[in-house]
Amino acid sequence: MVSSLGKSQPPTVVSGRVEKENKARLDLIYEVSKKVGSVPRMAQMLEQVIKMTQKTLNASAASILLFRDNDHELYFEVASGPVGKALRQVKLSTKYGIAGQVARTGEALIVNDVSRSENFHKMIDDYTGFSTKSLVCAPLAVHGKILGVIEVLNKLNGSQFEDQDMDAVISVANTAAMAIENTKLHQTVLDAYKNTIKTLAAAIDAKDPYTRGHSQRVMEYALLAGANLSLSSEEMETLEYASILHDIGKISIDSVILNKPGSLTENEWEVIQEHPTDGANLLRGISFLEKANELVLYHHERFDGEGYPTGLKGDALPLGARIIAVADAFDSMTTDRSYRPAMTIDQAIKELNKCSGSQFCPVAVKAFSSGLRMNTSK
Repeated sequence: MVSSLGKSQPPTVVSGRVEKENKARLDLIYEVSKKVGSVPRMAQMLEQVIKMTQKTLNASAASILLFRDNDHELYFEVASGPVGKALRQVKLSTKYGIAGQVARTGEALIVNDVSRSENFHKMIDDYTGFSTKSLVCAPLAVHGKILGVIEVLNKLNGSQFEDQDMDAVISVANTAAMAIENTKLHQTVLDAYKNTIKTLAAAIDAKDPYTRGHSQRVMEYALLAGANLSLSSEEMETLEYASILHDIGKISIDSVILNKPGSLTENEWEVIQEHPTDGANLLRGISFLEKANELVLYHHERFDGEGYPTGLKGDALPLGARIIAVADAFDSMTTDRSYRPAMTIDQAIKELNKCSGSQFCPVAVKAFSSGLRMNTSK
C-alpha cells in the first residue's frame, strides 16, 4: 500500500489505522444510541447525531432530510458543514438525485465519484456553491416506513467511503429513525394533551362571562415575557402549561361567588384564595405538568410577600410564577369587569410599573412590557 507520500506503509501501521477507524465507528453507534435517549428535543438530537457522524467518518458535511407533508418531497431538517444554513431553505423531489433514489428504494448507497452517477443532481451544489465529490446515503426507516435519509459527504482527506462507513451510517440511520418516530408519537400525544388543556381552560373561563378567553390571553402574555428573558424551551413549555392552567382551581368554585358583582364576604374571599392551592393539587401527579403545578400554586403571591396562599416573596418565588402574576394582572386590567371598564394598555402598563417592586417582580414587569412593545410594533 502506498501512502500520500509515496512510501509503503508497514502492515502493522495499516492494521493499527484500520482498527482505530473501526473502533471510532463502533463508538459512534454507541454515542448515537445514548444521545437519542437523553436529548429531549428532536432537532437538537439530530444536530448532535450528524455532527458526531461527520466527525467520525472524517467528512466535510452531513445532513438529515425528512418527509413532512407528503412522501415525494424531502426537506433538510438538519445539516452540518460550510453550507448547512443555506440548505435549511431547500426541498428535494424524490424523483431526482441520489437522496431521492435512496428514499424511493430504501437501499443505502456509496457513490465515490458523483460525476459518474446518472442519479446525481447538481441543483443543490449550484444553489449553495458546495462541491460534492463523494457521498454515502442511507434511508431512515422504521417498521418498513421510510422517514427520510441521512447523507455524509466528501472525505476530508480525499479518500473513498468504504463499506464499513456505510455500515456505520446505516446503524446511525436506524437508531435515529426510531428516535424520530418515537418523538413524533410523543408529539401527537402532547398535542392531544394541549388541546385538552385548552378546552379545560376555556371551560373555566366560561364560568364568568367577563373572563372569557382570559387563560389563553394570560398564556400569550406570559410567553411574550418568557421569550424576552430568553427562557429555555423547557422553561417556556412549563410556563405555557402553567399560565393557561393558572386558574384551574376555580373549577370547583361556585359560579355565584365568581360572578358576584359586589364585594365578597370574608368566607367567600377565603374560598377564592384557595384556588391556587386547589389548582396545584389537581395538577400534582400528572407527570408532564409536574413543574407547572408550582407556578400555579404561587401565581397570586406578591413580590413583597403580601400575597397568597403562602406569603412567599422576592426571588424565592419561581420566575414563572412572577411572570404569570404580571400577565394575569395585565389581562384583568385591560378587560371589562362588572364593576369597572377596561383600562387602556398604557394605563395598565403604568399601573404595573407603579406596583413594580411591591406587588410585582421588577424583572417580570420589564420583560413583559418590553415583550408586549416588540409584539405590538410588528
